[in-house]
Amino acid sequence: MTRTTHRIAIAPSGFKESLSAARVAEAIAVGVRRVIPDADLDLIPLVDGGEGTAEALALAGGGRLVPVTATGPVGEPVASHFALLGGPGPLTAVVEMAAVAGLALVPPGLRHPGATTTYGVGELIRAALDAGARRILVGCGDSGTSDGGAGALQALGARLTDRHGRELRRGGGALHELERVDPSGLAPRLARTELLVACNPYNVLCGKRGVARVFGPQKGATPAEVELLSAGLERLAAVLTRDLAPAFAPTSGAPAIDLRTAPGTGASGGLGAGLAAVGARLLPRYDVLLDGLDLDARLARADFVITAEGALDHQTVRGKIPAEVARRAHASGVPVLVLAGTIGPGAQDVRAVGVDAYSAILPAPMTLVEAIGRSGEFLADASERAMRIMALGTRLAPLAPLAA
Repeated sequence: MTRTTHRIAIAPSGFKESLSAARVAEAIAVGVRRVIPDADLDLIPLVDGGEGTAEALALAGGGRLVPVTATGPVGEPVASHFALLGGPGPLTAVVEMAAVAGLALVPPGLRHPGATTTYGVGELIRAALDAGARRILVGCGDSGTSDGGAGALQALGARLTDRHGRELRRGGGALHELERVDPSGLAPRLARTELLVACNPYNVLCGKRGVARVFGPQKGATPAEVELLSAGLERLAAVLTRDLAPAFAPTSGAPAIDLRTAPGTGASGGLGAGLAAVGARLLPRYDVLLDGLDLDARLARADFVITAEGALDHQTVRGKIPAEVARRAHASGVPVLVLAGTIGPGAQDVRAVGVDAYSAILPAPMTLVEAIGRSGEFLADASERAMRIMALGTRLAPLAPLAA
């Protein structure tokens, strides 16, 4: 019997400060069904460690969210959470750094990465330890900070001091004054806990592609502030290597890494480096976050894949969800369409990783506030347009080859 139903996998990321990955997938499905009502749709909302990660993993793993009030990125208390997962083995917690130190929690007028802090991330890790977790997965992404994880270390009990022995003020702008890190206040149970960081391996702490230079301007840093942040992160890496590595590498079992340039050290404004200094293992995020989804097999079963993200540009190929989906689908010969909120310089590079076509969802110029507020509507409409164009294309006779 000939199969006539179209099998379409919808595997998007969320749109920052707008829609979760699940809501993006649902909006795309609405548009597809306007054209192909009987399509066999497989909705696979994906997370990359940023917004929505804890909730998504709790739902997938039979767990629950635990509400916590913690210190936000600008120093004010925020309502946050971590997840406790179900299943066998040691109790596992998921700490989503975006839920306590994400860019969405930094008011536009306060977006100064030299002042924002990851202190709340350390508070969430402590809360997870208090809840009995013996395995903690920290999801990195969508950060509003650039302090190298210094704030998280302070919340966990480390003392970061300047040359006068004074406690360093919070924020990456103070790191160039760092003289010493005293780990004596860190809880011994931290060394007995498996600490995993799901991060983008393309992000490194220092150097020409260091996190302050790549992401600092997006978080509000001026060129002068970018250089100050870069110098501070260089200083932090040197002091952490001197003061913390001898204490933690032997007990944690984590191999010693170069905190300046090892893959993932620049994750979430350098949070990866700060946690690696206390024994965390930095892991490619999709190796951790996609575990259990059977993603490769689900993409291979599809006739067509639609993925999506908020901005398609030169950073997409450096570990963003559409690039990961395209790479996996391409391995099975399945075509891929990317829908994006905006298309920026370097978007064409995604063809190299298996994207067959991409399209912006905005129908006309508009303010960011309006685009965010109507993104679900625009995604559904863009999906419908894409499906109608594809339907038209299948009805056209093959074009004759061009004359020589």
